[in-house]
Amino acid sequence: MRDLEKLPALLAARDWAGAERLLRRAAKAKSPPPEVYYNLAKVLEAGGKPDQRLPWLKRAVAARPGYAVALFELGRAELEAGRATAAYRAYLAAWRADPTDTQARQMVGRLALRQCDWALAAEIWGAAEGPEAALARYRIAAETGADTAQDLLGDLLTDPATRAEAFKLMVRTARGSVPLHLPG
Repeated sequence: MRDLEKLPALLAARDWAGAERLLRRAAKAKSPPPEVYYNLAKVLEAGGKPDQRLPWLKRAVAARPGYAVALFELGRAELEAGRATAAYRAYLAAWRADPTDTQARQMVGRLALRQCDWALAAEIWGAAEGPEAALARYRIAAETGADTAQDLLGDLLTDPATRAEAFKLMVRTARGSVPLHLPG
């Protein structure tokens, strides 16, 4: 892929059109490396054509199924396109391909909540720290009917940083009955 020697200079100059032309030519070669597809997708995004990146990310992943960064970007693209289930699968594959990727793990946790995958959500958020994790643990407990839900809610309601979101979650997970006596 000798032609790709010019790519770093085009990227540094933010010459997205030039980089796109170069990468499209490289993508037509026989068996290009998956990085060509991935970089083309990123250049399309940077060049204001994010709607064109999805097929290139899919090609990158097809060429190398465990390509974690391409899987993560595929998840982003799917989520932006409104396909939460496809995004969930892509982020999950990215996290499995690179278990040290904390952003992929966090996105899996967020989408596990949206997909009502309580077991995986509990695995992700169980030991995580911070307000988002605390809110997620309460939601999981409330949705699954765990005895710890009221204690978790009490902690969230006493913390000004989580109080407003805790009220929203309490109503969302109330199953038709919001408690008249709030814990805490």
